[in-house]
Amino acid sequence: MASTSATATVDEPLYKIHISSTAAKTFTQNLLIAHGVPEENASIIAHALVLADLRGVDTHGIMRLEPYIKRIRSKALDPLSSPTLHQITPVVAQVDGRNSFGFLGAHMGMQAAISMAQTFGIGMVSVKHSNHFGMSAWIVQQAIDADMMSLVFTNSSPALPVWGGKEKLMGVSPIACGSPGKEGGKPFILDMAPSVAARGKIHKAARRGEKIPVDWALDGDGERTDDPEKALQGVMLPVGGPKGSALSIMMDVFSGVLSGSAFAGGVTGPYDTSGKEADVGHFLVAIKPDLFMGLEEFKERMGVLYEKVVGCERMKGVERIYFPGEIELDICEERVTSGIPFVKAEIEVLNREAEAVGCARIEAMS
Repeated sequence: MASTSATATVDEPLYKIHISSTAAKTFTQNLLIAHGVPEENASIIAHALVLADLRGVDTHGIMRLEPYIKRIRSKALDPLSSPTLHQITPVVAQVDGRNSFGFLGAHMGMQAAISMAQTFGIGMVSVKHSNHFGMSAWIVQQAIDADMMSLVFTNSSPALPVWGGKEKLMGVSPIACGSPGKEGGKPFILDMAPSVAARGKIHKAARRGEKIPVDWALDGDGERTDDPEKALQGVMLPVGGPKGSALSIMMDVFSGVLSGSAFAGGVTGPYDTSGKEADVGHFLVAIKPDLFMGLEEFKERMGVLYEKVVGCERMKGVERIYFPGEIELDICEERVTSGIPFVKAEIEVLNREAEAVGCARIEAMS
């Protein structure tokens, strides 16, 4: 398909510019390689970022390149580094991220967990000294592609108060898990933050000049706000009150305390340019789903669960019930054809980064 300049004749700030997933991945890989990332590592990172955009999780897609590159420039993130694996027991391993991109430690960790689970039924990996690994669902999908169930935890920089507190202490750390579904059907993929909304959505709104719902965050004075810039100076609000707060603490226990990484507010965020290492921790588990029955029977049972969920009687005003992860899969199918939508300001940010290191600009679909 022919392409044109991504910024040509685009005047409206929220005009959607569509980029093919192939162009997005090529651009991302080239930009990362230009900043010293080895080609194999750049491919893993690009795959994860573009998959987030394809699934409609724009907060964790290729727009994350700018803050990642800023952390490389501030010496907070080592683009040349690669993680290492240490086998603890036949079913337990630990990955040392060695301050490399979080995508790499998570990918290596899930690969190891899958390999252990294929032999022993379960594999567990703790990852230390890592960085932000983007959308958790891409790691869940890695397990699903291997016919595995999975748990994917991480901790993150302080953005959320504990229940009853007012200071940032816990991270908006996603809890994710998944399972293969019926053959030819939809898998189960849960990827959710313990806050009302992911913090990346605040950054996205600020980037696009949009307002946010007033129940997402408090400003620096503890007041509800629809201004994303003010929200970034305040705190996120936990989903379900004390329940969301407890989930964020659980992520810190399994990802930070257990791994030997930073915890209790000690993680440095992906937008920080002070030069301080992030020291993020992750916790990954792969489970062989045919431990108690045949794989085919398990998948058939998942198919029954799917049909029961999406086919149940709907409350008034609801047109369709979705299985967890199904909306994102539908968006992915559509964006593979129509392209990933960006606004002009976002494309300009990406192209400035490319021009700074002599990379080709990202090109829009015609």
